[in-house]
Amino acid sequence: EVQLVESGGGLVQAGGSLRLSCVASRFTADNYAIAWFRQAPGKEREGVSCISTSDNSTIYVDSVKGRFTISSDKAKKTTYLQMNFLKLEDTAVYYCAGIDMPFFGICSIESESWYDYRGQGTQVTVSS
Repeated sequence: EVQLVESGGGLVQAGGSLRLSCVASRFTADNYAIAWFRQAPGKEREGVSCISTSDNSTIYVDSVKGRFTISSDKAKKTTYLQMNFLKLEDTAVYYCAGIDMPFFGICSIESESWYDYRGQGTQVTVSS
């Protein structure tokens, strides 16, 4: 079974930066897709960003465009979410989710159910 482990969360002031990491124990295909979702207290989980390593295509939710950057190192099976210019509303638990992609395909941030593997989450708190 593939395991995903997130790290890099913490407390940061508004305007600051954090880099989240999602490390996969393995993938069964040469390519995969990883997405980041987040859930703030009292709110539904939302998709933030995703990447497909088959073509390095990426998707971002509008609220993070220009501030967050997703990337993935296939050799390390690690996907990063660089978060800059953090805002109070970015406060949430961030989860990564993954799926093997043996064929070419794009990722999705529409639903976590599209992914087969999920991490436990890492807390990001942005203070004023």
